[in-house]
Amino acid sequence: MGTNVIAVLNELIGTSEDGERGFMKAAEEAQHASVNDALLELASHCSRGARELQDLVSRLGGKPASGGSVAGALHRGWLDVKSAVGGRTDQRILTDCEKDEDAAEKRFHDALEKDLPADVSAVVQRLYVGVAQNRDRIRVLRDQIASMNS
Repeated sequence: MGTNVIAVLNELIGTSEDGERGFMKAAEEAQHASVNDALLELASHCSRGARELQDLVSRLGGKPASGGSVAGALHRGWLDVKSAVGGRTDQRILTDCEKDEDAAEKRFHDALEKDLPADVSAVVQRLYVGVAQNRDRIRVLRDQIASMNS
């Protein structure tokens, strides 16, 4: 049996929505305006990616997922606990965001390993590159914050 393309895309929609919510939450906690602005922009990238994937699922005749994943909700709950216990520094926030983007990048990479139609694969590939760029941007920002604090 072939790859269930709609299931693969719906998983990536959940990943994208988790990213959007995670970046929004991180932006609320950020102390530097530059970090806040960058995180809000990254949240917007995730939102656009999720919408594009939802449109693709609809065009393929499927029902697009919405609401993110259970794992994403649990992770945000854990971050709420960490935040309540002793506010995270911008450096810590960015380190957590980088880990989340590493996981998202792996999910997109794994999707590309599946037997997807060429047009679907092209969209997933472009979004995969965007996730990698998001992670790289977070890393640069984290390193800038670290050097300001040293």
